Amino acid sequence: MNAANPAKNPIGVFDSGVGGLSVLREIRRELPDEDLLYVADSGHAPYGDKSAQLIEARSIAIVEFLVSQHAKAIVVACNTATSAAIETLRARFSVPIVAMEPAVKPAAAHTKSGVIGVLATSMTIASDNFAKLHNRFGADVKILMQACPGLVEQVEAGNLSGDKTRALIKQYVSPLLAQKADTIVLGCTHYPFLASLIQEIAGPTVAIIDPAAAIARELRRRLAGIKQLSPEAHAGTERFWTSAAPDKTKQVISQLWQMDIDVRSLSNGHGEKHRPEL
Repeated sequence: MNAANPAKNPIGVFDSGVGGLSVLREIRRELPDEDLLYVADSGHAPYGDKSAQLIEARSIAIVEFLVSQHAKAIVVACNTATSAAIETLRARFSVPIVAMEPAVKPAAAHTKSGVIGVLATSMTIASDNFAKLHNRFGADVKILMQACPGLVEQVEAGNLSGDKTRALIKQYVSPLLAQKADTIVLGCTHYPFLASLIQEIAGPTVAIIDPAAAIARELRRRLAGIKQLSPEAHAGTERFWTSAAPDKTKQVISQLWQMDIDVRSLSNGHGEKHRPEL
C-alpha cells in the first residue's frame, strides 16, 4: 500500500473465471502504467447457473480481498456478477467500481438490418439490468437474446477452437442469423476469446461487438476524475489469484494472457494480513 500517494496503488479486476482476462487485456492497453490484480473465481465457475445470492456473496468476498490488497478501484469483469451484485458492491465499498454491461447501445447504433443478437449467460439475460437495456433500445431495434450454456466451460478449459466449441457456437449463432441479425453482442467476458470462431461461423458481414475496450476507457475516465491515475511512467505489473487449483488455472491463464505467469491460491493466504473466506 502506498499511503502517501494512493494513486500508485493497484487496480483490482475479477470474474467468475478466466473470461475477465479479455477485459484485463484492454485495461493493460489503455493503462500501461498501472499495476493490476486479477482474481479468477474458477472454483465457482460458471456463475451463469448459480443463484444470485451465491454470486453476490462471492463478489463481496472477492472485492473484500482486493481491497485488502489496497486496490484503488475495482472492475467487475463479469456481466453475471454485475447483474447479481453491483448495487450491493457499490453500497458496501467506497472505492470506484466499474462494471460490465452488454453493449446493446452501440449494437443498436450499428445495425443496418435492425436486428441484433446478444450472446450471454442465462442469468444475464434474465437480469433487471438487461431488461432495462432492452426497454431503452428495443423500441427501435429487434433484440434477440441467446443463452449459451457450455461456452464458459469451454473457455475455462482452454478449448477455444475444438469440435465441441464450434458446435456450440454454431448452435447459438445460427438462430440469430436466421432472423437476420447483422450485429452480435458478446454479453459475457469469456466470449471474446471465441470471437474469431464466432466471426467465422457468423460470416464477414456480421459485426461482433465486445464492450471491453469501452470499460477500459471508462476506468481511465473515472480514475482521472479523482486524480488517481498512476503518476509514474513505468511498465505496470499483473498479479493473479484463483479459487480453483492454481496449477490448472495457471495453464489456462498463461494460454489466454499469452505469457507464462504465476497464479496464487486465494485459500492459502500467501502472507496477506486480511483474508476473507474465499
